[in-house]
Amino acid sequence: MPEEVRNNAEHFLDLIRKSRRGKFKIYIGMSAGVGKTYRMLQEAHSLLRSGVDIKIGYIETHNRKETHDLIEGLPIIPRRKLFYKGKELEEFDMQAVLNLHPEVVIVDELAHSNIEGSKNDKRWKDVMDILDAGINVISAVNIQHLEGLHNEVKNITGISVSERIPDSVLQQADEVVNIDLTADELINRLKEGKIYTPDKIQISLNNFFKSEKILQLRELALKEVASQVERKIEIEIPRNAQLKPERFMACISSNHDIAKKVIRKTARMASSYNSKWFLLYVQTPSESGDNIGLAEQRHLINNFKMAAELGGEVIRLKNKNIARGIFEASEQKGITTICIGKPHLTIWNVILSSAVFNQLLNKLSASEIDILILS
Repeated sequence: MPEEVRNNAEHFLDLIRKSRRGKFKIYIGMSAGVGKTYRMLQEAHSLLRSGVDIKIGYIETHNRKETHDLIEGLPIIPRRKLFYKGKELEEFDMQAVLNLHPEVVIVDELAHSNIEGSKNDKRWKDVMDILDAGINVISAVNIQHLEGLHNEVKNITGISVSERIPDSVLQQADEVVNIDLTADELINRLKEGKIYTPDKIQISLNNFFKSEKILQLRELALKEVASQVERKIEIEIPRNAQLKPERFMACISSNHDIAKKVIRKTARMASSYNSKWFLLYVQTPSESGDNIGLAEQRHLINNFKMAAELGGEVIRLKNKNIARGIFEASEQKGITTICIGKPHLTIWNVILSSAVFNQLLNKLSASEIDILILS
């Protein structure tokens, strides 16, 4: 079959799948307590009054009375009960949702990690399965749970958030709604006991719920939603077809100590351009399986996995010369920007010491390919 015919067929099949897929709405906020779950339940009541077959798949009220009271009158799909490490736990029942097949289902806590033995390890993957089944989903997530913002959030709060979702999940949403409060409004809600129980209020005020931290997280949330709107506009109103599309490539090595930062930053840049991106690892003879330790191998595998989850295509190739390998991969994939870590890192030292480095720069310049050094 000719390549053009195959590509046309695949494109048409993709259009069919998208038309059958459920619509996805995400409420996003700068922190817990801004009112994401409350708004989802308000919307559920509105849809129910309009005759829509909507069900609550999973909701987490955190014992907030105002939120808990809104559950009354809404059809709820019972959670599945299972034993884990000697304790009876309740989890979201994805299969029950698929069996009942409502028009709309509400699934809270998008970044939640499922109990070991579940079909999917993450709830966001459950949501993807539900959308693929043609069911519309309304969900919610806090800005600190975005993988691409992990470093920024950690710098602001001093906390490393363990449960995260790939930025690509947010990008798949048909609608992203920011639930916004001022720092003073959020702190007042906390003091009034509307977010946490009395014994946790002072601890929260001394740590996470400080005005300067809230303001920075609020800025991240506003920027993220603005970026989603821009991306939607670009998709619905295509740019001039003559423009060369942006394509980013992150380059790492086996002992690249800031590889995760380079991967996250490259993924976010690609996301802002709504473009494809790649992760490149050039394996030299000195980095063959027999020559690097198990720790380095695990490091590489984890980075490959992260890149894939963030929407990147992983490229592994063997070449005695890293610089030449980077250039060849860049030409083959139509790369516009190469992203590399700080100059003191090993991969940069290798390139600098390469005899073809000047040749690489000349070729990249002639090809209008940029090299971006990431901090």
